[in-house]
Amino acid sequence: MPRVIVWGENVHEQKSKVVRDIYPDGMHETIAAALRQDSAITADTATLQKPEHGLTAERLANCDVLIWWGHAAHGDVEDAVVERVAEAVWSGMGLIALHSAHFSKIFKRLMGSPCALTWREAGERERIWVTNPLHPIAAGLPQSFELEHEEMYGEPFSIPEPLETVMIGWFQGGEVFRSGVTFRRGAGNIFYFQPGHETYPTYHDPVIGHVLRNAVHWAASDQPRLAAPTDAPNRPVAEAPEKIEQRGPRLHQDGEEGLR
Repeated sequence: MPRVIVWGENVHEQKSKVVRDIYPDGMHETIAAALRQDSAITADTATLQKPEHGLTAERLANCDVLIWWGHAAHGDVEDAVVERVAEAVWSGMGLIALHSAHFSKIFKRLMGSPCALTWREAGERERIWVTNPLHPIAAGLPQSFELEHEEMYGEPFSIPEPLETVMIGWFQGGEVFRSGVTFRRGAGNIFYFQPGHETYPTYHDPVIGHVLRNAVHWAASDQPRLAAPTDAPNRPVAEAPEKIEQRGPRLHQDGEEGLR
């Protein structure tokens, strides 16, 4: 049973009546409610305003998939929390980055690239094409589906080459975008999903909910988490799988910690 934390910035909901009217309990709660339609998923929430942004080491240790939505306050996320989340992903926790989370500290940290794109807020129609229909995230989806109103995200999208492209979006103004792509970082599965502008009811759409539930099951690992994904231990000569002798000079003695 995947254990999910839906992390929401929870800024627009506090400042904008338009957003608050669409998501009176916050986007994070609407997303969590969509996930709970699957009895095999447990979904909790966290927000920027909580101590440690609601992402303590203990909570992350008991989280199988973290869903991240951010937009207006990327810079307010503490770097220590970003590193904590990155290590959790490297150890095997799944991450689903939604909409403007392409520019979040955590997504850019894991991608190692600018993650820049073109955009236009015009409320135009988006048609999303499923380009990889046999992928688990696409299970049960039609060949394409439409959102009547979305913010345009367009190529070029300066991300590393994805592991898989699951969906491509086409916008009424003519642009196209890799709307659903996967990555793997360390032992963690990552899915980026483009729809979700705050002034439109995207997360009330049943097809979007279906995608997110599929993505949770795909991103969750059934393997134990790696205990120390950033450790780079010195393996002594005596512990080599085959018998060897020390040859030539060296900077570090057996057992000594050193940078690699």
